[in-house]
Amino acid sequence: SKKVATEEQELLPIIRRLKAEHPCWGYRRVWAYMKYREKLFVNKKRIYRIMKENKLLVPSTRHLKASRVERNKPRAERVNEYWGIDMTKIMVQNYGWVYLVIILDWYSKKIVGHSLSLRSTSQDWMEALGKGINNQFSKGIKESAEQLNLVSDNGSQPTSERFMKECSELGITQIFARYNNPKGNADTERVIRTLKEDLVWLREWNTVEELRCAIDNWIENYNTDYPHSSLNYMTPVEFETSFFEMRLFEKNNFNLKNLNQNLLIENLC
Repeated sequence: SKKVATEEQELLPIIRRLKAEHPCWGYRRVWAYMKYREKLFVNKKRIYRIMKENKLLVPSTRHLKASRVERNKPRAERVNEYWGIDMTKIMVQNYGWVYLVIILDWYSKKIVGHSLSLRSTSQDWMEALGKGINNQFSKGIKESAEQLNLVSDNGSQPTSERFMKECSELGITQIFARYNNPKGNADTERVIRTLKEDLVWLREWNTVEELRCAIDNWIENYNTDYPHSSLNYMTPVEFETSFFEMRLFEKNNFNLKNLNQNLLIENLC
């Protein structure tokens, strides 16, 4: 109908804008962002049809996927239980490679710490870890009663004596992905790929400082404005906030229940 056609013409510029900002987004993520972030309640099938008609869908690459044997990996059940740490390199014009370290909370999908450096040393990894601890543990990690586990590959930085000593002194348990387990740190690797698709691969970088500012802004936006289907389309920060609010609610209910029981016992006595 004419009304439907008009509505779709109004939706198309919004879809084009999101695709320009996020070229690797499929129709599901475009629909989720429009619904949960921009409050546009549109049928998912309509978004698919509009994108298909305008050749905005992401081409299928299933034939490139290797067959892999599934292996168990730790499953996070709370915030700050399992963090993944990994590194990637980015080319800066007229300079060379720079190295980005990312730390991801597996439960909330929040990037809790990162570091961009001119070399890839254990100190750079410790800088990213330090940022994560400062961001997530306001009272200090040693004051936390819960165990933090850090998952990484077997590279020279996380297995260095200096880095391992730092983790030991902080009470962090290191977990190393097996050499033959490509999914051992897949969550962290996937967010690095998302950063590259959304930011790094879209342009050439002329200076390290330019790249640093862009990454800082992207991570802030990712944490606060990036809906995840695995989080019921909440952003990482929203999901983390919801977790702590629920925990506080359960704690208050537990204390109230104990108080009522103690009062009942006193009255009986």
